[in-house]
Amino acid sequence: MNRPAAIVLCGGLSRRMGRSKAWLPFGPERLLQRTVRLLREAAAPIVVVAAHGQDLPDLPDDVRLVSDPVPERGPSQGVATGMDALSGVAEFAFATSTDAPFLKPDWIGRLGELIGEHDLAIPWINGFLHPLAALYRVSAVQPKIHELLSEQQLRLSLLTERVRTRLVGAEELREIDPNLETLRNVNDPLSYERALRDAGFGGDR
Repeated sequence: MNRPAAIVLCGGLSRRMGRSKAWLPFGPERLLQRTVRLLREAAAPIVVVAAHGQDLPDLPDDVRLVSDPVPERGPSQGVATGMDALSGVAEFAFATSTDAPFLKPDWIGRLGELIGEHDLAIPWINGFLHPLAALYRVSAVQPKIHELLSEQQLRLSLLTERVRTRLVGAEELREIDPNLETLRNVNDPLSYERALRDAGFGGDR
């Protein structure tokens, strides 16, 4: 498999956090900068999908910034916007959120090994799907995600019913991420402070 692209969603409202996750300090970086840096080890190009008019921290020049054309439609709209930017550019795209400070770049390669002839390789762990830690075949998924949006079906996991899907179990991923830290998000101030401590940066500053 050729090197996949990546889509980073950062246009959410961050209601539980109370402030923009993209700008959260994380050691010497902001959280979005850290996530993008980790992704660049395994993916290119990288598309960051923001809300219209959203202010973002500085990113490398080769990172493409795009804006959601329709506000408040959640991850499905964000991934669709990212795929529109990658159409004809990348065969595969890994999707993640801004707040993935413990993402393991090898996770992306592992999904690439497992996707085979499928259109989606998605972690299915303890009965839950993780569409924002999954690998998508752009040409197959792009029309289907727009189809779901046109039907007002906004759950990204519904793609598993529309495309050839490879469910990836926990044990298939633990070899490269023993504690499945790639799935760990920073959703509120408490989880943010805990993530800072676990990364060796102390508490919130």
